Amino acid sequence: MSIKGANLIGALWIAWAVYWFVSARSAKENRRIESAASRAGHIVPLAIAAALLWPPTLPGGFLCGRFVPATPATFYIGVAVLALGLAFAIWARHVLGRNWSGIVTVKKDHELVRNGPYRFVRHPIYTGLLIAFAGTAIARGEWRGIVAVLIVLAALWRKLKLEERWMIETFGDAYLRYRAEVRALIPFVL
Repeated sequence: MSIKGANLIGALWIAWAVYWFVSARSAKENRRIESAASRAGHIVPLAIAAALLWPPTLPGGFLCGRFVPATPATFYIGVAVLALGLAFAIWARHVLGRNWSGIVTVKKDHELVRNGPYRFVRHPIYTGLLIAFAGTAIARGEWRGIVAVLIVLAALWRKLKLEERWMIETFGDAYLRYRAEVRALIPFVL
């Protein structure tokens, strides 16, 4: 893989991060916000997962063993999956609009959004991020990617459970009906 190819993964993640940062400025004011300790419970694992996948290579060891062959096709399939995951997360972020927050919050005049990707899964941003991390793992092709995806899944599942509790407290039966009708992360499965 060329240096230019290796930089493609970083460029996609940086473009996503810039969009995320810019769009966060239009979010509604918070009415309730999780504690810093709670926030660290998902931010620290996400940072560890990102650190595992960010460098094009790591020095030796089991985590650097390959789970898929190192071919241009494997790399570009992974990049395509990464791009699709980020695009899905961006779509979800756009549809959520001013109700969005990077941490668990309840906004003033919070709305229960059920359109766009929220018709398919209750947490499409998390779904998109999981797909993006999986794509990065495929592109890197090393076991560290599988470990990173599992860390991301655990961190987002923890965050999702807190968010769900707050949504039930905020929206009551409307959220319980939504939860009964739509899966959390994978349509019809999970």
